[in-house]
Amino acid sequence: MKKMMVSLAKSRSRFLILLLIIELIILTVLNPSFMNLKNLVEILQFGATLFLLAIGESLVILCIPGGIDISIGSIVSLSCVTLGFMYRATGSMLLSIIVTIAAGAAMGMINGILCGIFNMPSLIATLGTQYVYASLALYITNGVAISGFPDSFQWLSLQQTFGIPNQILFVVFPVVILMLFIVYRTKFGRELYLTGDNALAARFAAIHTKRVILFVFILAGMLSAIGAIINCSWLMTARADAGSGMEMNAITVAMLGGINAVAGGRGHLSGVIVGTIIITMLNSGLQIAGINSIWILAITGLILIISIVMNSAMEKVVTKASRT
Repeated sequence: MKKMMVSLAKSRSRFLILLLIIELIILTVLNPSFMNLKNLVEILQFGATLFLLAIGESLVILCIPGGIDISIGSIVSLSCVTLGFMYRATGSMLLSIIVTIAAGAAMGMINGILCGIFNMPSLIATLGTQYVYASLALYITNGVAISGFPDSFQWLSLQQTFGIPNQILFVVFPVVILMLFIVYRTKFGRELYLTGDNALAARFAAIHTKRVILFVFILAGMLSAIGAIINCSWLMTARADAGSGMEMNAITVAMLGGINAVAGGRGHLSGVIVGTIIITMLNSGLQIAGINSIWILAITGLILIISIVMNSAMEKVVTKASRT
């Protein structure tokens, strides 16, 4: 039993897969029709935007001890508005998408300048930009959703290829491969982890920590903008409140995936992938079972608290096991 606990603590992915199996069993008991292949594929469609935001959030947490980015939901909202206005002005979907991703990068860069260059605590900096970005989205649109996207835009989120949702096959899969390569196969990835683990040591190792933090926030902004594009394709409208509350789900997924928000430089993105599936299936499964949305929100908050406690407990188990 003790060996199994240590094994699960050392491999967050194994633990999360076990948790996913338990979750599937519970949700199937609540609703026998839940374990339907078509239903499971449709549920995964909802997780595409959340996954992108969770990856961006995880990079920030890994890079900054105690770091967090609570502006990503507002970046989604303002990016949706940018996409809608650009398409209305140009009539070109490709140009609108490029400008939207660039806008997301710019918003992330502002966060990176505040945190990396001016050394502001990320919580305070992104809380401020969260209000600014959300207010701009509402001001520009007066709270009115922007519609009129071409029918072909539905291809991204409402159609499938080889039975796989297009946003999963053509966006999530490539992003997973690219992010895993950048973080675990490049010099930047090593610098990111070292900056989060020990910024002082990183500076002595001639790592430009401010530049690393800046680039991490830019990546988080770009991923949020891509998530916004998927959201607009799904709804076929650009809403000024599209990203409202998404940052909390992204943080929950990152914590559940084993990204340590306290220490920094701890955790692996593979856990975030499984964590996204767990949270997406939980939310969708409970909705299908007829659970009130208020309780779903409460359960999500409880998972966040448990994840933080669990990260600390698992780290202690691994440390203790390594000493014996």
